[in-house]
This record gives sequence, C-alpha cells and structure tokens, in this order.
Amino acid sequence: VEIVMIWQGGMSFHGGFLGICCAVWIFARKHKLAFLGVGDAIAMVAPIGLFFGRIANFINAELYGRVTDSPLGIIFPHAGPLPRHPSQLYEAVLEGLVLFIILYFCYHRKMRKPVAKRPDGQIIALFLLLYGCARYLVEFAREPDVHLGYLIQNSFFTLSMGQLLSLPMIGVGIALWTGLHRKYRHG
Repeated sequence: VEIVMIWQGGMSFHGGFLGICCAVWIFARKHKLAFLGVGDAIAMVAPIGLFFGRIANFINAELYGRVTDSPLGIIFPHAGPLPRHPSQLYEAVLEGLVLFIILYFCYHRKMRKPVAKRPDGQIIALFLLLYGCARYLVEFAREPDVHLGYLIQNSFFTLSMGQLLSLPMIGVGIALWTGLHRKYRHG
C-alpha cells in the first residue's frame, strides 16, 4: 500500500525506470513496435529530463551531498552549517549533459549504417551502462537517504541503496550490449 504514497518520500529513479520499461513494453506491444526500438527512442531523450530533474533537486535543496571541505561545497538550508557537495549538479552534468552527448553521437553514428546493421537496443544498453556508472560514482559524494543510511558500511567499503540499485543497471547494460554485438557479428 505504501508504494503509491509518493507524498511520503517520492520515487527513486530506479523504480521509475522499471515503471517506464513496463509502459514501453505495453505501448510497443499494443502498436506492434519493437520494444528495444522504442526503448532506444526514450533513452535518447531521458538525459534531458534527468538534467532538469537534478537542477530542480538543487533549487529545492534536496538530495544534497555529504559534508566536504572542497571549494565546490555549498551550505544548504536545513542541512546544517557545514558545506556539502552539490551532488545534484554532479548528477545533472554526468546523467544529463554527458550522457546525452554520448548517446547523441552514438545514435547518429548508428543511423549512418545500413538499416540491416542497426540493431535496436544499442542506445538503451549504453544508457543503462552509463547511467548506472554515473549514479554509482556520484553516490560517493551524495548523502544517503536518512531512513536507509548505508546498506554496507565498514572500514573498507560503503554501499548505498543508489549504488546497489545501479549495479543491476550496469550488468543489464553490459549483457544487452554484448548480446547485440554477438547477434550483429553472427547474424
């Protein structure tokens, strides 16, 4: 029942991503389209939404980073007197701008190939891999959710929920990319 109570904490990107995958599958099936082809189209524009979403997180002073002595540190209202990483801006740059630029060039490179050599799914595979890596890295500077904290924390290793949820995205991205590459090579 609590899953629909978004007023009590919002939605994680990872959960929203699974919801989008279900919606894309239903849409593609209903309109007799290739699921991975529709996924490629959505993956191309997703970084734009991610960019503006992370800028909104920064403006709202939410999802801020860990305490830092870096010159990039910002004092956020309601986060104490110490400067913190502007992790929302890190994510806006990595998950928004950088990811969009990479996908844009890969998409246009793909479109220069003959139709028979343009397997659907390449863009979504890159999106999964690169978003997962970017999110995993930014989590080192981001303050974990108060109600979750770190899932693993010891003197050698810390793991947040965002990092844990990014690992399957990275794995699926690699598997999809590898599978498409094999299919393309072996026809």
